[in-house]
Amino acid sequence: MEFFKCSIGGEVYGTGVTEIERGGARRSGMKIQEVQKSANAVHEKGFNFDDARLMRGAWRNEPDPDVCKEFFRCLAICHTVLTEGDETPEKITYQAASPDEAALVTAAKNFGFFFYRRTPTTIYVRESHVEKMGKVQDVCYEILNVLEFNSTRKRQSVVCRYPDGRLVLYCKGADTVIYERLINGNDNLKKISREHLEQFGSAGLRTLCLAYRDLSPEIYESWNEKFIQAKSSLREREKKLDEVAELIEKDLTLIGCTAIEDKLQEGVPTCIETLSRAGIKIWVLTGDKMETAINIAYACNLINNEMKQFIISSETDAIREVENRGDQVEIARFMKEEVKRELKKCLEEAQHHLHTISGPKLALVIDGKCLMYALDPSLRVMLLNLSLNCSSVVCCRVSPLQKAQVTSLVKKGARKITLSIGDGANDVSMIQAAHIGVGISGLEGMQAVMASDFAIAQFRYLTDLLLVHGRWSYLRICKVITYFFYKNLTFTLTQFWFTFHTGFSGQRFYDDWFQSLYNVIFTALPVIIVGLFDKDVSASLSKKYPELYKEGIRNAFFKWRVVATWACFSVYQSLVFYSFITASGRGGKNKSGRIFGHWDVSTMAFTCVVITVNLRLLMICNSITRWHYISVGGSILAWFLFIFVYSLLRENVYFVIYVLMSTFYFYVALLLVPVVALMGDFIYQGVQRWFFPYDYQIVQEIHWHEPDDNTRVRLLEVGSQLTPQEERSYAIAQLPRELSRHTGFAFDSPGYESFFASQLGIYAPQKAWDVARRASMRSKPKIPKKN
Repeated sequence: MEFFKCSIGGEVYGTGVTEIERGGARRSGMKIQEVQKSANAVHEKGFNFDDARLMRGAWRNEPDPDVCKEFFRCLAICHTVLTEGDETPEKITYQAASPDEAALVTAAKNFGFFFYRRTPTTIYVRESHVEKMGKVQDVCYEILNVLEFNSTRKRQSVVCRYPDGRLVLYCKGADTVIYERLINGNDNLKKISREHLEQFGSAGLRTLCLAYRDLSPEIYESWNEKFIQAKSSLREREKKLDEVAELIEKDLTLIGCTAIEDKLQEGVPTCIETLSRAGIKIWVLTGDKMETAINIAYACNLINNEMKQFIISSETDAIREVENRGDQVEIARFMKEEVKRELKKCLEEAQHHLHTISGPKLALVIDGKCLMYALDPSLRVMLLNLSLNCSSVVCCRVSPLQKAQVTSLVKKGARKITLSIGDGANDVSMIQAAHIGVGISGLEGMQAVMASDFAIAQFRYLTDLLLVHGRWSYLRICKVITYFFYKNLTFTLTQFWFTFHTGFSGQRFYDDWFQSLYNVIFTALPVIIVGLFDKDVSASLSKKYPELYKEGIRNAFFKWRVVATWACFSVYQSLVFYSFITASGRGGKNKSGRIFGHWDVSTMAFTCVVITVNLRLLMICNSITRWHYISVGGSILAWFLFIFVYSLLRENVYFVIYVLMSTFYFYVALLLVPVVALMGDFIYQGVQRWFFPYDYQIVQEIHWHEPDDNTRVRLLEVGSQLTPQEERSYAIAQLPRELSRHTGFAFDSPGYESFFASQLGIYAPQKAWDVARRASMRSKPKIPKKN
């Protein structure tokens, strides 16, 4: 946040040009003439203002220096900023509730009104050039009352007493609330200042209006009694304080307005464009003016010139005319009818555009006043339908409550998954209302972070959070859930078919410990590894192809069709195991010629089940690491170690595994049964990948030959640990190799190494034997033979 421009008494000060102004000029095909910064321009954190007319006491030469003085004093007094450090302009540090407030106090300091100390009842300001040029004086202002800012009031006021006894109310806030409380008259200044506000908003600047009111001792004493009563109230204190503030925050005199530049973070436009390609609809809910919000939306690639824009604003001539009459009932009735008419008109036009083949994309822009009536139960359905038909929605001049209401409208009305992201305390209610809340840690404080589910440092990291980690998590969760369903259904159906074999006698098929440890040990670790490490494409490809995220929006991996497919394979594999059980019970014999008993067949079948379900997990993995092999091999090995020990201790399975392992039939079964059981999965996956591939499988085929991100990191790590000579040798070793066509020089073809090294920007000096060899290869002049 940086103080960039201001308007004082109807005059604009500040010569800078914002990035949004440059972008708007480029869209319009115009050129903005850059103003060279003056050599004496001051630039520090929170202050990026350049205009010699106000700096170093030059404001005394302006047409209305008294208004300039009131403007600077309002900046220096009307705030709740605390000071830290030495009481000098160079070393002092301001601690403010918001960066905006710190920027305004910093601006006052650079204009010659240096706030350097605060006590519970006083503010000390070092004023320069007030009485005469070059004179510096310390002035102590007594702070009588502070009417703090909140999202409902959208303004802040301070009642102070000058050393000469003058009582003044300074107020700063949004233009919509300040203009409602201005004294009648001076319409020309109001009109000019409103034009300046629109000009600042078009430049993407955040604006505040400044006003003051001189108070008589009688008026103040009468009001202060009511203020003390409201402040000491135990019930509805905030409401009563707001009502008392309304009694004194009126008949204000407009001083001017400020314009603060809130620069976009690095990578925001690219991030929003990428998320839009991923099928995510992005709504902007901001407290800025409409002009500011629209230009920021342009700068973020959220709105472009090809879009059809629906603008529902309260700043129309008809609404202003009704507001000037002052009848609140008539204003509310008229605005509701106007909002209803505009919503109906925009919705009809939007549906007409959607029915056309090549209709433009739509964008909706609505301000806070109109949104208040649009959220009425009789109009919210129309608002929701219009918003869902638009590609982008911008809500400006909205309060934190309205942000939460809009989020809840989409969440409950449209039944969509919502994510809210913000960086300030005014975003907390919106973050908590959404399914997923993301807080950005930064200058606005930690309130948003503390109320969120996830915290990131910059907005652009939202791309990684959603398109990479969010998408990987979705794929992993889908696989883990469906696999759990599959392996338990396979295991249970095997016992279910066995009940037909036993005539529903109630005979258990597996030993109790087999059933207890099946999910705990023998099949637990591999699925955990898949849930941690599996990924279909690398992080870079996930961001390169954001359209892959749409598979998650369509819920492509957890539909009933997917679950039914897994269930079908569970039935098929359980029938394979049952057929094997039946065949083993009838024809299987051990080494001594005896037919396999019940526990022999049960142990052999359980072994096949454990091997099959673990191998099946490897077949669904998109990326297999050593941890996959360790977990699958370890789970199968754990079963064998368990049965080796358990068969020596348990009476019903005593020595069973040792008898089975002494037969050739056991090894044939371990080889054939899993192969037959997994053959259906293998064929299905092959057909699906060849003829009905998912989007990520197409990307895999395109980039199958490229190393993944981990390989690149390892190469960089290796390169960073080598000496320059070793680095050169390593780089040359990585050069492409191909068969030489020079049969006489199979190991060192001329110029080969230097050519490829130069292609990669690596210097490979010629070797001595290369030079000697090339010299020997030069054609020699033929000497005629003597006859």
